[in-house]
Amino acid sequence: MNLQKFINVVCSLALATALTTATAMADVIVTKNGARIVGQVTKIEDGKIHVSTDFAGDIVITQSEVTGLTTDAPINVRLASGTTLQGTVSSDGNGIIIAGADGQLSTQVEKVSTTWAAGAEDPQVVKLREELASKERKWAYEVALDVNGKSGNKSQLGTQVSARATLKTPEDTLQFYTAYNRQETDNVKSADQFNAGVDYANNFSGKKSWYVRDEIGFDRVKDIDLYNVAAAGLGYDFIKEDKRTLTARSGLSFRYEGYKNPVTADVKSIGLDFGLNHEWEFADSKLVNRLSYVPAFKDFGSFVIKHESYYELPLTNPQWKLRVGISNDYNSQPGVGVEKLDTAYFTRLVLNWK
Repeated sequence: MNLQKFINVVCSLALATALTTATAMADVIVTKNGARIVGQVTKIEDGKIHVSTDFAGDIVITQSEVTGLTTDAPINVRLASGTTLQGTVSSDGNGIIIAGADGQLSTQVEKVSTTWAAGAEDPQVVKLREELASKERKWAYEVALDVNGKSGNKSQLGTQVSARATLKTPEDTLQFYTAYNRQETDNVKSADQFNAGVDYANNFSGKKSWYVRDEIGFDRVKDIDLYNVAAAGLGYDFIKEDKRTLTARSGLSFRYEGYKNPVTADVKSIGLDFGLNHEWEFADSKLVNRLSYVPAFKDFGSFVIKHESYYELPLTNPQWKLRVGISNDYNSQPGVGVEKLDTAYFTRLVLNWK
């Protein structure tokens, strides 16, 4: 054999050895139709086998279509029964064999629930930690301000400041809120009202919840020195999605309104409490609608309706929002010389942070 032939034989043997080694050092998946996929099994999860290959990149194979599985290195395997062990996987014609330090176990590919790399963290532990983190109570805050004015034939200056703090988890929501609105038209006070409240809701079963709320304040233009509405009842989520909710409420209430003018009788009555809350988050905006109706048992003709709807858009800084909306405050039996309905249109600058 001359030198050139010897070199060619050596190169051929080296190439064959390299190819054999490369194949031996890869995971192999065999499907029902006889296909043989060579690559690295990154994980088995939710009935899918995820494989990284040199020829097709990352691919996903339906687990029920696989009859054989071989790995070149130990992996963690959890079976549908809950049994978990670490070892290399090989096919024996009838199923697979998982061989580890504590022995070996024969099973079928379809009985494998989850796999993950040796030394990596159990996906169930990761998922549980993420779920616990999502349930942690986290406060979210907002402060809103709007100033409006007018000069000329009539002069007008109005200011409203509001704040809200929300503590929310998938199980419950606690909110504190307050607002003050003052307005003068031709140097005459046309709005002077304040409110502060707390609202707690607990989703105790799926779409069902219970709630308690209390709101206190005054409205000097409406001659109300002090008012208070306390209520409790049940709620139901007609829509309960990540980005959209529609919740109806029904319960009992106690309503108090104390008037400055002695001609107007104070309101002190147990009654009903109805509410409707709707929130819809879009890609970069939000729509909110809130409605409450509180009639008195003593006289169902005596009731209060409050409504607010607004559309919120982000500014350049995502913490700052522009809120455009309308609010209505209707009292069926107001004080002497006071209109039943107050309607306000607003454009507010809102700051959100956590």
